[in-house]
Amino acid sequence: MGAASEAPAEPVEALVVGAGPAGLMAAETLAAHGLRVVVAEAMPTPARKFLMAGKSGLNLTKAEPPRVFAARLDGGTAPEPPGYFGTEDLRRVVESFGPDEVAAWARGLGIELFAGSTGRVFPVGMKASPLLRAWLGRLGDAGVALRTRWRWTGFDAEGLQFDTPGGPRVLAPRVTVLALGGASWPRLGSDAAWVPWLRGAGVEIAPFRPANMGFRVDWSGQMARHAGSAVKGTALSAGGLASRGEWIVTAAGVEGGGIYEISAPLRDGAPGWIDLAPDLDEAALADRLARARGKLSVGNWLRRVLNDPVRVALALEWGRPLPSDPAAMARLVKQLPLGHAGPMGLDRAISSAGGVTAASLAPDLQLRARPGVFVAGEMIDWEAPTGGYLLTACLATGRHAGQHAAHRAAGPAA
Repeated sequence: MGAASEAPAEPVEALVVGAGPAGLMAAETLAAHGLRVVVAEAMPTPARKFLMAGKSGLNLTKAEPPRVFAARLDGGTAPEPPGYFGTEDLRRVVESFGPDEVAAWARGLGIELFAGSTGRVFPVGMKASPLLRAWLGRLGDAGVALRTRWRWTGFDAEGLQFDTPGGPRVLAPRVTVLALGGASWPRLGSDAAWVPWLRGAGVEIAPFRPANMGFRVDWSGQMARHAGSAVKGTALSAGGLASRGEWIVTAAGVEGGGIYEISAPLRDGAPGWIDLAPDLDEAALADRLARARGKLSVGNWLRRVLNDPVRVALALEWGRPLPSDPAAMARLVKQLPLGHAGPMGLDRAISSAGGVTAASLAPDLQLRARPGVFVAGEMIDWEAPTGGYLLTACLATGRHAGQHAAHRAAGPAA
C-alpha cells in the first residue's frame, strides 16, 4: 500500500489525483463550488500527455450535434447492471458538456478557435501550451494548490498515501476525484500503477487494451522505399466504421488518423478494407481501367489510373495475384484487404480501453466500494475515437465527477 508516514494526516477539503485534462477540469469545478482544492500530480509538470497531443495540433472537440457526437463513445467491455454508470450515462454526460460547451470554455481562457473542413476544432495557434498556461493561471487564481512529484501509493486507514519530495505523506480529504489516466504512453504518466490499489479496495478493473493505435505489418522488401509516406485519397472501413482520413506507411506498419478511426473493430478481429479510389464508383473505375489497359504491365496499368505510387504499392502488396480483367481489378481497387499482424502496443497507442468498470461506478462516477471517491477520464472503462471525442469526454467526465464530489462535500460530514 506504500510507505507509512510518521506525520499526521493532512485534512483536505477536496483532493484531485492526476493533473491531466480530466483532473484539472474536476479541480476547476470543485473550486467553483467554493472548495479548497489540492491537485496531486506524480510527474514534475502537469498535463504531459495533453501537451504531447498538442504537438501535432490540439484537436479539442468536433463541431457536430451533441447526440451525434456522443454516439461515437463506446462503453466498456464489462456488463452494465441497471442503476450503474453505463454507456448511456457516459453519453448523457458528454451531451451536457459537448462541443459547444468545450469551445465556450476554451474561449473563456482567451483561446481563439477554428473548425477545419472535417469539423474538427483547434486553437488558432494549434498548440496546447497556451491553453494550459491560461488554465493553470485561472486555477491558481481560484486557490487550487498543485503539488507535483506527489505519487499516490494507495489507501490507508486515514486517507491517501503519497510519496513526495519531502518524504511519505498522507492526505485525508473530504472528497476525492481520481483522474489517473489509462495505460497508454506510460512515460508521460499514464502507467496504470493505481490498478492494484483500487482492486484491493474492491473495485473491478477491466484489462487495458490499446485504442486509437497503429497496426504492425510484415512488409515485403518493395515497401521499404515508401516508409514515412502519407496515404491520401483513400477510404478505410472495418466493423461498420469508415474513415476518409490520411494515414502513414511506416517501417513497422500503418499509423495515423485514418487508421485510428477504425482501430477498435480492427483490433477486435473485424476485417479491414481500403478503397483506393473512393471518388469513383466501381463501374466508372472499370471503364477507366479498360481504356487504359493496352499492352501495359499490371503495375504500370495501375499507375496510370491511380496516379499515386503509394496507393499502387499497397495494391501490389495486398492484392496479389493481381487480376488482368478491368472489372476484377476495379473490384480489388475498391475493396483492397488491409493486411496486418495485430495492433501496436499500449506504449505507442494514443489512448487505452479498459479500466474501472461500469459495475463499480454509481451514475455520479462515485466508486461504490469507496464512498467519497470519484473517478474521471481515461481510467474509466470506455473508448472514444480521435478527432476531439476523447479529449471532450475526459473534460466532461472530470466536470461531472467534480460536480457530484462538490455536492457530497457540501452535505453532512461522513
